[in-house]
Amino acid sequence: MPQAALHRGGFSSMLSTPIVYIVSDSVGETAEFVVRAAASQFDGGHVELRRVSYVHENTVLDEVVQSAKEENAIIAFTVVIPELREYLVQKSRQLGVQAIDIMGPVLDVFAQVLGRPPAHKAGLVHQLDEDYFKRVEAIEFAVKYDDGRDARGLERADIVLIGVSRTSKTPLSMYLAHRGLKVANVPLVPEVSPPEQLFRLRDKRKVIGLTIRPDKLNMIRKERLKSLGLTGEATYASHERILLELEHAESVMKRLGCPCIDVSDKAVEETAGVVLEFVAKRGNAK
Repeated sequence: MPQAALHRGGFSSMLSTPIVYIVSDSVGETAEFVVRAAASQFDGGHVELRRVSYVHENTVLDEVVQSAKEENAIIAFTVVIPELREYLVQKSRQLGVQAIDIMGPVLDVFAQVLGRPPAHKAGLVHQLDEDYFKRVEAIEFAVKYDDGRDARGLERADIVLIGVSRTSKTPLSMYLAHRGLKVANVPLVPEVSPPEQLFRLRDKRKVIGLTIRPDKLNMIRKERLKSLGLTGEATYASHERILLELEHAESVMKRLGCPCIDVSDKAVEETAGVVLEFVAKRGNAK
């Protein structure tokens, strides 16, 4: 198989670990995401992925199907070019290889509902349009102004998240960045005064506080310490330290008068939804 087309990835290979060929006439990210999500439902998600991207010739498909047959592997594909798609399906049937068409059924339903055929053009989702560059810029911004590294970014941010350590400030910043929003975040620590730029923002409505219950934070911090090979009894996770930090954070948030979100029992996606509601209301109030 052409080496330029094949990229190995996924979890560590084990005996009896299923092998899945990810085949696409574009990048193949969609198929890989679906396969990983499905695999996670089975014994920890151990699967060996072999991505074959930018396929435009039947000869490559011949090699993939043959390899899959020899290794008793599965093929998961997102091929939108009809001729390639049909060829892969037929070849897989001939050799008795399990092949999963991830994109095809969705395209067929859309075609029925909309009353017109799809474009059958590979890679449309990755076109370098204005929204794409906006997301890239937002992601770079979130990385640069993560964890209070440079307070000069606060004025330029669309959203400023504040909260104590382990309130998901960074994951939330990155999630919102993928929605095209420039997010800076500032950790609140009793021993370190928040940057003055935070209190001098021209639009303080962009500041959002993240709060959390003490018991939940205690559990999260203990797990974090364990993952680092440290004892869960460290001061960082102590009840007294947590109460001190939360009290300090509450005083800062009250001083700013910012809205707060309790993230205790929320996934990042749920918190992001609340943040986006704040942003929408802010926009409507202008």
